[in-house]
Amino acid sequence: MRASERQAELQSLAEQSYQKLEGEWLEWLEVAKRYEHKVPYQDRLDIRHTIILELALARQKTTEPIPLYRAYRIASYMVADYYRQQLKLNTGLDCKNCSKARRQKCKEHDLYSECPKLIKLVSLDTVTVDAEGNSHTLRDTIADDNALDLEAWLDNKAFILGCQMRLIEIATKRKDGIPLNEKDRRYFNRQRQKELKRYQKSLF
Repeated sequence: MRASERQAELQSLAEQSYQKLEGEWLEWLEVAKRYEHKVPYQDRLDIRHTIILELALARQKTTEPIPLYRAYRIASYMVADYYRQQLKLNTGLDCKNCSKARRQKCKEHDLYSECPKLIKLVSLDTVTVDAEGNSHTLRDTIADDNALDLEAWLDNKAFILGCQMRLIEIATKRKDGIPLNEKDRRYFNRQRQKELKRYQKSLF
């Protein structure tokens, strides 16, 4: 089932469950619905539940029903808090812990890029050098479930029986910590791509 279909199914089930609400709970649902569209589609059910829960908690603190304008204010605050949490998650910035004067200064002079909490993003195309002196892009260092394990090749005697001698030599170098030269790396990459294609075909 696709993610969009799963989301639609959850939306349908949620709407059915809300049909049983009445009284203040139904009023809170209507308030939440007016604000949930302010967040991305995939998070709307979550923010709806968050708003309703926050209104319920606020109601426990008073003997009178929550005025509509206050309910809207609470819902608005929860949406703002959602975006603060997203900002913190994606960039590391958490301005609510800074003083009012500091927040004002950052806003006026656009100092967010200088914040020590800011998560620095690095391109996957950045070139790095490994312990053997070989150059790779960061993209090449990402774990790949389909990548072939040279060390596993050496331990798999049945595989070695049908394996090309050149690959065995390369695997042995890697296992012994001997740097591969450019010709070895090119040859290994070609063989790995061939093996990967055979593996992918076997899945269908």
